Amino acid sequence: MNKGELVEALAKETGLTSGKAGDALNALIDIVTKAVTKGETVQITGFGSFSFTKRAARKGRNPATGEVIKIAASKAVRFSAGQTFKNVVNKKK
Repeated sequence: MNKGELVEALAKETGLTSGKAGDALNALIDIVTKAVTKGETVQITGFGSFSFTKRAARKGRNPATGEVIKIAASKAVRFSAGQTFKNVVNKKK
């Protein structure tokens, strides 16, 4: 499902127009992005949580040549699914 399909599904589920559903989805994405960028964790009960994490610099290998290379430190976003979401995916009650 892409963003457009998600907007249509949201509109159908809530009775909103596609435009309003798109605005709501864009606002949610913007709020989550800003919060995680500040280092905050965003928890949506029953769904999951988005958090900020740092990856340390490390050494790796170029798979084509086998040469050791340096991989720079980086920042990443982590999503951890909530228990309710996991249960639905695994068809548990």
